[in-house]
Amino acid sequence: MEIEIEKNSVKIITIMYFINAVIEVLAETFSFKMVILITKPLIPLLLIILYHFTSLKRDKLFYVVLFLSLLTNLFYIPNSKEFLFYALIAYTFHRILLLILIFKMVSIKNYVPFFLSTLPLGFIFFFLVTSSDIPANSYYLIIFQSVMAAVLGGIAIACYSINDSKENSLLLISILLFLALQLVVYIEKYFLKDSHSIFLRPLAMTLNVCAFYIFYKFVIAAEKIKQ
Repeated sequence: MEIEIEKNSVKIITIMYFINAVIEVLAETFSFKMVILITKPLIPLLLIILYHFTSLKRDKLFYVVLFLSLLTNLFYIPNSKEFLFYALIAYTFHRILLLILIFKMVSIKNYVPFFLSTLPLGFIFFFLVTSSDIPANSYYLIIFQSVMAAVLGGIAIACYSINDSKENSLLLISILLFLALQLVVYIEKYFLKDSHSIFLRPLAMTLNVCAFYIFYKFVIAAEKIKQ
């Protein structure tokens, strides 16, 4: 009976997660700030609840990663340089802990695919950094985040190329979505900062919702293997 109730709870929370995501994307499209203030923090909060119900391990690090995601989402809501800087700080710690969490879940047995994947990604992000006007107080944070993004991509591609298992497939998809999300946010905040695009924010939130949900599925799959 308890198992059935738990399964139903998971289904309900999952449905709530995606309904909230649709509302959030629409709110971003039409710039409904009051709605965004509610729906944006709910994305990581609902995933935290979902993880609590479905995980056998309940890794505290996963909770911290999602909490930092919540802070980053909140800091991105006001369109100001000050809050953008706070978002970059929260996002940097988020990326560091995300990388640590992934290393706890997977192991790289062959570093050749890792380096072959990391270097091209590093060049792409380095080109973007050097081709845009970044505030002085954010420059080194952006550089560091770009290095982290390249490393994350390298890990995911290396793991998948060695073993295309379910968990490695989920990891690869989620990391590619995270990288796409970082590129979209980067383009919006630094390349097109003087113009307004109604498509970039909704696109960023769509990528964010999908990336975190698939990453959550990766964590659950990886934890089951380690049991």
